[in-house]
Amino acid sequence: MPDREPLDVLDAIHTTRAQRYLKPDPIPEDVLWQILDAAIRGPTGGNQQGWGWVVIRDPAIKQQIAEVYSERLLSAYGYGRVSDEELGTARITRGGVAEGEVGIDQRNRRGVVHLAEYYAEVPVIVAPVMQTAARMDDNTRRAGAGLGGSIYGAMQNLMLAARAFGIGSVLTWTLDEGTFFRDLLGLPENSFVMGLIPLGYLERGRFSQARRKPLGEVVHWDRWGEQRDAPESGR
Repeated sequence: MPDREPLDVLDAIHTTRAQRYLKPDPIPEDVLWQILDAAIRGPTGGNQQGWGWVVIRDPAIKQQIAEVYSERLLSAYGYGRVSDEELGTARITRGGVAEGEVGIDQRNRRGVVHLAEYYAEVPVIVAPVMQTAARMDDNTRRAGAGLGGSIYGAMQNLMLAARAFGIGSVLTWTLDEGTFFRDLLGLPENSFVMGLIPLGYLERGRFSQARRKPLGEVVHWDRWGEQRDAPESGR
């Protein structure tokens, strides 16, 4: 059995960050089973367990996914939208290009573009699927939040388990529009792909803590706006 790193749970959480430079080397099947077994220990509303997990290794299927993924990712974050010179110290955010700590900077963008260009070469793509997505047609915040709340914790479990085996991952967007995924993956009616998680051993980079806003800026006590400075964590 391949070696698994004995990680403290907080160390695993703090060092499981987006990894986009992934080797094409195959991942042993018994490792994939262990990672998926960790995933299904995640929370699921009402214990409905309406999920399914499609493990994609077929080169032809990966190529079709990559073609759609790459086109949309590069249009959103690629150099055709804004050059490094134009971006400068700013970041690409959902609302446009802006200064600050939120969004994709030049270094992050290089990783995003690399993954978009080599998406078909990652050894495994996991597609988490919710089979109880009939209410998604309502397109309501409540329906979407309820659906995501029953699988996103399991998806994080999957990525943490991959980290224990030295396998990098990143949660990428779903691209699930119309019947593309349903037809490509043979999914049942009323199912919805909730994301795409490429898995692979690290080609470059390392497992380290992601940069985030200061904790005191995002934590509120009892009521919104009641804030205080966070103590030093010692990390």
